[in-house]
Amino acid sequence: LVVGLVPKTSTVNNSDGSFYIRPLNLRVFRWSQSMIYFIEEINRDPNLLPNITLGYRIYDTCGLVALSMRTALSVVSQPLKRNSTGACSSPTVPLIIGDSGSTLSMAISRLLNLFSVPLVSYFASCACLSDKQKFPYFFRTIPSDAYQASALARLVKHFGWTWVGAIGGDDAYGRTALDMFTTEVTRLGVCVAFRVIIPKLPSQLQLQDIVKTIRDSTARVLVAFAIEEDIQPVVEETVRQKVMGKQWVASEAWITSTLISTNYPSFSGTIGFAIRRAEIPGLRTFLHSLQPLADPYNPSAREFWETQFQCSFNTSTPVDSMADPVHYNRICTGQEKIEDTETIYNDVSQLRVTYNMHKAVYAVAHALHNLLMCKKEESSTDKQQQCPDIYNLQPWQVIQYLKEVNYTNVFGDTVYFDEYGDPVASYDLVNWQNGTEGGPLQFVTVGRFDSSLPTEQQLVLHQDSIVWQYLAQGVPVSVCSPSCLPGYRKATRKGEPVCCYDCVPCAEGTISKSTDQSECTLCPEDLWSNPQRDVCIDKQIEFLSYTEGFGMALAATAILGVVTTVTVAVIFLRHRDTALVRANNSELSFLLLLSLAFCFLCALTFLGQPTRWACQLRRTAFGLTFALCLSCLLSKTLVVLMAFRATLPGNNAAQWFRPPQQRLGVFLCSALQCAICVAWLTTAPPYPVKNTWLYRDRIILECHLGSLALFCCVLGYIGCLAAFCFILAFLARKLPSNFNEAKFITFSMIIFCAVWITFIPAYVSSPGKFTVAVEIFAILASSFGVLLCIFAPKCYIIIFMPEKNTKKYLMSQKSSSRRCIPTVRDSAVRTGSGSSFHHLGASTDNSVDACLPHILKDGESSRAVLEARRAHGTVQVLTIAIN
Repeated sequence: LVVGLVPKTSTVNNSDGSFYIRPLNLRVFRWSQSMIYFIEEINRDPNLLPNITLGYRIYDTCGLVALSMRTALSVVSQPLKRNSTGACSSPTVPLIIGDSGSTLSMAISRLLNLFSVPLVSYFASCACLSDKQKFPYFFRTIPSDAYQASALARLVKHFGWTWVGAIGGDDAYGRTALDMFTTEVTRLGVCVAFRVIIPKLPSQLQLQDIVKTIRDSTARVLVAFAIEEDIQPVVEETVRQKVMGKQWVASEAWITSTLISTNYPSFSGTIGFAIRRAEIPGLRTFLHSLQPLADPYNPSAREFWETQFQCSFNTSTPVDSMADPVHYNRICTGQEKIEDTETIYNDVSQLRVTYNMHKAVYAVAHALHNLLMCKKEESSTDKQQQCPDIYNLQPWQVIQYLKEVNYTNVFGDTVYFDEYGDPVASYDLVNWQNGTEGGPLQFVTVGRFDSSLPTEQQLVLHQDSIVWQYLAQGVPVSVCSPSCLPGYRKATRKGEPVCCYDCVPCAEGTISKSTDQSECTLCPEDLWSNPQRDVCIDKQIEFLSYTEGFGMALAATAILGVVTTVTVAVIFLRHRDTALVRANNSELSFLLLLSLAFCFLCALTFLGQPTRWACQLRRTAFGLTFALCLSCLLSKTLVVLMAFRATLPGNNAAQWFRPPQQRLGVFLCSALQCAICVAWLTTAPPYPVKNTWLYRDRIILECHLGSLALFCCVLGYIGCLAAFCFILAFLARKLPSNFNEAKFITFSMIIFCAVWITFIPAYVSSPGKFTVAVEIFAILASSFGVLLCIFAPKCYIIIFMPEKNTKKYLMSQKSSSRRCIPTVRDSAVRTGSGSSFHHLGASTDNSVDACLPHILKDGESSRAVLEARRAHGTVQVLTIAIN
């Protein structure tokens, strides 16, 4: 005997808070009739349970826990006869098929655990029923909601819905599925905007509050885990309040509800997972063969008939019916044709729960068949004792055979139970679409979920076939905040869910390549983010180039300095026989001009991309050219100073400052700097480096010093030469001006030292390529300072005042009125004609006639005497080679 529990009727609340039993549910009534059909089909099958006839009893639990438990308790506590003759013993019920609800199944299963009676459910999907500690004898042919929650969460994630509302019924099915769905979508980065529980008997005020929450929420996608009876009042209230623009995602409990889809066409576009469907041949014919007055008595058949044909039998309502009687004016004849009507009862286009009922009945049949085969096939005494007696069957003996059920049905599906009593999860993704010519909504399969496949292949969608709710243009958008495009990152708002965020642009040097990145990715060291912050590009290479404006200006200035220096040299060369050029040591002057030209050319080596040879050239060229320049200036200063500071006519110091000694001094001073540079280049020469730490967005190509100590030696040596030259020139600044360059050297050294002293802070504080620009500027400024201070006055006299560039002018009164060297004058008076005038110098092409008025006083005929002595060589005048 097989016992079936189905909720053919259900409870409904009245507006006053009371409730009554709803009339017969035609969909559930079809399930009960299908169970009868499947049992009769098994009884007709000679290969399945041969010589065994299954009996059945079907009870209406009305969807009430109390009634379900009372029914189950009465079934297992009272023996039921196998037939009316009583020929066989009365076995206890070996198992029960039912119930449809998870809450009902949980209550019944706990009760049946006391009697070790297995329960096989066809529609109880709560994941909590997989707990074998609490429900050791529970089996089901519908997948666990754990799979459905995971599939719906992945569906939501697939369509980019990150802000969804969740609705659940107030039962184990709704609450458990809601919790699992929330956990799963949260793991996938989706936020639940609100959670609403639908009471079993909701008042109108509660329904209004639920719909108000739905309407006011910014979530456009609503996921509902509820049975048909629970969700229908909410749907009605939603339609009544004209809540539009919401995309409903239904659970398998109501996604194939013909009652809702037929009466509420505005819910077109609803999508959800439904359990697998099947085409069951012969079932429609069996359903049409129902007779309300046939024997045995079937009160549900009579109630169905009255509801279906809007008529009443002339018999009173059965006492055991809890439904309020409905009286119709027309009398039922019992000859009406069911096939002439189109209702959910005889609609076999969506046999999903019915197919699960088929699996449950046949699973029970195969378990009993295996038990029967055990008795026939085993021959030994021990084995026979292990096989149960099919005619005295105990419930606990069926459990092991239910666990081992594994068969392939006529529809090609393999039916078995895993260690938790669950089947393989397989769903169809169903979409509600408008029928043709204004017909009812159609259930269109647009995808599939199969847990037996690899993870990446489990969910299959035909997105182009999906029809969304009518206000949506394409896939609805349901987000708390819009997606952050590449180049932006998500910044969560304080106190709000993680799905509510602001889109913040990525910082410089970081990128985001995809949408909705929570963090920006740092670019590699040699790359930088583009302006859109969505890709890393090569950093800009920066160095002071000839091609840019600033570099061209510096190069032009350096070339101008070279041209100016060459021009001065040409002027001096053309006027090399004039008094002014000859009065200035021409050899040192030309050597100084050559060194200045090299200084200007040295500035050009700092322009362009640094290379190994360029870095070495620019540093050594700078040190050598300035050392040569300052050596020439120092030699000039020493000649001036020593020429006018000789104390006695017989002083032999003059011999150390003649032209050979001057050339030797310049060579030695330059050679020392050259030695330092050679040591620098051989030990730790300068080399090019990529400076990535000064700027994050670009690479500065610059020359590393190599050895900082040797670089400091080069600069220190130049500094010493400049300081020494400045001190000597400063001491000689007040000597006679016509022969004195010390004043101009002093000015040039002041400019030189001022430029290089201010260069230090400017060099340290200048960033990137401007560091090189400051260095070039200091080279050019100091070179121009020396060139202009020393040679500009001479060139001006040579070109614009040639009358002053004569020997006569140099011997003029203006010159003689200046202070002459007392020692020379006094020596001339004392020594007379036999004296020798040693005016320190190295060139015989000049004279000391400027001092003659001071030397030849006291009435002596000095001019004649000196001229005579000069002619006879008795007066040796060594003129000054200034500078």
